[in-house]
Amino acid sequence: MRSIYMLAGFLMTALGIIGVFLPLLPTTPFLLVAAWCFSRSSPRFEQWLLDHRTLGPPLANWRREGAISARAKIAAVGLIALSYALLLYRLQPSPALAISVGLVLACSIAFIVTRPLPRKD
Repeated sequence: MRSIYMLAGFLMTALGIIGVFLPLLPTTPFLLVAAWCFSRSSPRFEQWLLDHRTLGPPLANWRREGAISARAKIAAVGLIALSYALLLYRLQPSPALAISVGLVLACSIAFIVTRPLPRKD
């Protein structure tokens, strides 16, 4: 099982890093899963991920207090809104599909916005 968790951890880390450059691919959820997988397979890689200069702080904020930084919230909500606008403009979905996708995205935005901000230590 350790090998499977480690492989999944590397895959999730790769997807998270790709998400830094592709706006529609979320970074932090993949890295959270990667950290979880590494916690079950390789404490060394888990610590590397948590100590990483760029990738570590959002993970630490989430683990410590379930918090999302204001900058990350603004980026996430903005990209979600942009994605929805592109969906409506490019695909011109049926009203039912547009409403369904809108509700899912609205729930996602509500979740993000209601998370606390990280404490300033």
